[in-house]
Amino acid sequence: MPAPLLIAIASLLFAVMGLCVKLASLRYNAGEIVFYRALTGLLLMGGWIVARGGSLRTPVAGMHFWRSLSGVSALCLWFYALGGLPLATAMTLNYTSSVWMALFLMGGAVLLGASRIDGRLVAAVLTGFVGVALILRPTIDQQQLWHGLAGLVSGLFAAMAYLQVTALGRVGEPETRVVFYFSLGGVLAGAVFALFGGGFGSHTLQGLALLLAIGVLASLAQWMMTRAYSIGQTLSNAALQYLGIVFSFGFGVWLFDDPVTWMALAGMALIMAAGLTATLLGNNARVPTAATPTET
Repeated sequence: MPAPLLIAIASLLFAVMGLCVKLASLRYNAGEIVFYRALTGLLLMGGWIVARGGSLRTPVAGMHFWRSLSGVSALCLWFYALGGLPLATAMTLNYTSSVWMALFLMGGAVLLGASRIDGRLVAAVLTGFVGVALILRPTIDQQQLWHGLAGLVSGLFAAMAYLQVTALGRVGEPETRVVFYFSLGGVLAGAVFALFGGGFGSHTLQGLALLLAIGVLASLAQWMMTRAYSIGQTLSNAALQYLGIVFSFGFGVWLFDDPVTWMALAGMALIMAAGLTATLLGNNARVPTAATPTET
């Protein structure tokens, strides 16, 4: 299957997963959803590794810990945001990971004593946060403020997780093992957050179906996205993955009567433009860029 088609399908699956998270949040707290999503991924990935004769032993347990900490934190915050914000708003805020990555690049350049910073990178960061301001203003009231901040910070932690995934790849850790330990961290952290959020609740058939769908859709979409980036062009993949925002926007308007305003649309467009610019400049600078913003 060609990379563009893989990206398009993965983006649709991520959007459907976000829809399932929003529906599941009516019954489960964010910690519970993270726990069951991670448990599904853990069983699938662990079974895959064992079936192929792989090993779960790792010489870089510390690196896995920090990658899991940032990635699971991003996932918990994003799921919390999905429960309280319009679907497209929560999805778009998580896509700010590329903008945060550009900000990291600027900070790294300053620390390394660069005499000047690429003005295009500065413009990308500023454009991205103008987009954030526009998309939050028409959709968030005072009761949704914490959900909005959680969505924005989820993008920050996602960017940190991508840097750590890159570092793990450079030391030779197999991708399957990275995902396995991320899922393990999600199970542990999800259980802790669930207990602090009121504990694990009872299940219904519909609730179990949503939880299973979240885990399966996330695992399948993550694999398809990773495969697309391994065989396709980074910039074209980055452009197509923003279809996830379009799909989420459509689901939100169709199923939840989410508001359609010019400010929200303009904000989404600015964040997409900033993310693509940051990806292009990051590739030219030979630095890691966010590949899969909706799953960390």
